[in-house]
Amino acid sequence: MLWLIAVLGMATMVALRVVSFDMELTTAKVHGSRARNIAEMGIAVGCNPVVKRSDPILHHVDEDAGGGFDVRVLSEGGRFNINTTLLRNDTPLLRDLFISWGLDLDAAQGVTACLADWIDADDDVSLNGAEKDWYLGQGRINQPFNRPFYNIDEMRLVRGMELVEAVRPDWRNWFTVWSSGGLDLNDAPAELIAAAADVSVEVASLIPQAVCGSDGIRDTDDDVPFKDVNSALALLGLDINSRPDLAQRFAVNDTTTRIESVGTAGSAKRRITVIVRNRTGQPALLDRFEEIIP
Repeated sequence: MLWLIAVLGMATMVALRVVSFDMELTTAKVHGSRARNIAEMGIAVGCNPVVKRSDPILHHVDEDAGGGFDVRVLSEGGRFNINTTLLRNDTPLLRDLFISWGLDLDAAQGVTACLADWIDADDDVSLNGAEKDWYLGQGRINQPFNRPFYNIDEMRLVRGMELVEAVRPDWRNWFTVWSSGGLDLNDAPAELIAAAADVSVEVASLIPQAVCGSDGIRDTDDDVPFKDVNSALALLGLDINSRPDLAQRFAVNDTTTRIESVGTAGSAKRRITVIVRNRTGQPALLDRFEEIIP
């Protein structure tokens, strides 16, 4: 009888644990689905051309329901356009960037050459580059694609990019394929401006500070974005007439917009990102992707 009671007690405990797990799993699914719907609401708000980047409506909290959304409207020009950089043959920018991340000179030159070989239309191998024969030797057919990158993840297919990822796991945050071309000085972080302008990060930080205005906070009413590249680079002590190679790397007020919406429901978070061109005119959706935030 005692053994029977013990077995029944253990079975009851197991059943309770299974039921508890199922309830937690169901709750997580419900919260995850709700967080995604809330993030969609944030995207709808952020895509509205009437809503400004500093508008408080982009940050909504529903304390009673235990959720809300937080939306950021950014210029996609705040990242390097990898296709524009390679098509301009601006390989020194990529080489110096990879070196600053920790690659040695030979490795940096090799990765840069392989990137250039990937998008050019011929099968001629650049110095330290890689074309069809090398990829075939790795068992990879129909590579390189011999066209510009369609998305950033395609860059991972290029020979040597594993070295870049090893020293800089967040390298994707530095590149885009959607911007109009130049690095948007009104939105780019100081670290990217420094790499493109060949100045220190301390000097480059003068530009974001000037854009943020007197309160030092971006996307507020006192922001003072630059209207042209000349005035921004003059702040860094650069003369575009003497350094046209540097001036071509920059732009202001890129019309391609990245809208990131993080929806929260309970303990669940979902992020939806859309890339839109001409948000304030006739918007065109270029890309969309979703992420689960731990």
